[in-house]
Amino acid sequence: MSIVIVYESMFGNTRQVAAAIAEGLTPYGPATVANVNDASAKDAAESASLLLVGGPTHVHGMSRQASRDEARNWANDPARRLSLEPLAPGTGVREWIDGLDRVPALFAAFDTRADIARILSGAASGRIEHELKARGSHAVLPAASFLVSKDTVLEDGELDRARDWAASVGKAAAIPIAT
Repeated sequence: MSIVIVYESMFGNTRQVAAAIAEGLTPYGPATVANVNDASAKDAAESASLLLVGGPTHVHGMSRQASRDEARNWANDPARRLSLEPLAPGTGVREWIDGLDRVPALFAAFDTRADIARILSGAASGRIEHELKARGSHAVLPAASFLVSKDTVLEDGELDRARDWAASVGKAAAIPIAT
């Protein structure tokens, strides 16, 4: 089974979660991890058996060009002490999904979002899940959110939680444990 994790990241949190998810999937086989702006991401995703897609939550959902531009402004504000990822703020998950010619039969969605009630923050993963289901793919587990502080830093324990969630995804997808 081919496992591919594709993510969008502005400040590095979603990239870190994607890497932790790949670690959690290790017993089920190697996972390819790619940023949505990597040239190989589309081909890898379209040929995958299981696709995991994640991004940061912006304005209650997936990023848009305006919210990615705002992330650039935040990174330029020295008071925030944020660094923009090298491939940000290029294409977002929203546009990347729209550009897929084919989606794998199975997927799981994840996001990073503020550590406040979901009704207040929204969650990009819900929209990712909706878009992939609309294209004919099936979620192996409900979408997951990994929390960041008000200072845009992953909360303690979130990378461990991402590894655990990934192991649950592998099990739910009925991937045999590699020997």
